[in-house]
Amino acid sequence: MNTNQRFAVSVHILTLLAASDGLLTSAAIAESVVTNPVVIRRTLASLRERGLVRSRPGVNGGWRLLRAPGKIGLCEVYRSLEQEGVLAMHSHPNKKCRVGAHIRDSLNEVFTAAQMEMEKELGKYTVADILEDVLARAEK
Repeated sequence: MNTNQRFAVSVHILTLLAASDGLLTSAAIAESVVTNPVVIRRTLASLRERGLVRSRPGVNGGWRLLRAPGKIGLCEVYRSLEQEGVLAMHSHPNKKCRVGAHIRDSLNEVFTAAQMEMEKELGKYTVADILEDVLARAEK
């Protein structure tokens, strides 16, 4: 799964957990995301490593948030993915071409600035903000 999808799925999971009164199983979460529970378990394992969720094993087990939804910023979730930025450079431009030889350096500056702005914007929102918006939309 690419970074963009992993981020969206991670936010979906965290928002679903924030909306839940109790523990949720990976199967229940997978039903909401419409994906395989294995994908959900992998994503949850990553979120657990970052201290965002906790699991309880067993028959009555499941997942829950470790912090209040208002204390989980979207930028923190994005950075927890430890992936390349949203804008990725193509691999092998022709170094003998006057454009190809310098395109990576030029685009790198633009991509770095864009990445910083995106993270700045994500920093304005929390899981609680997403939950509030989702619930408001569900009421309409």
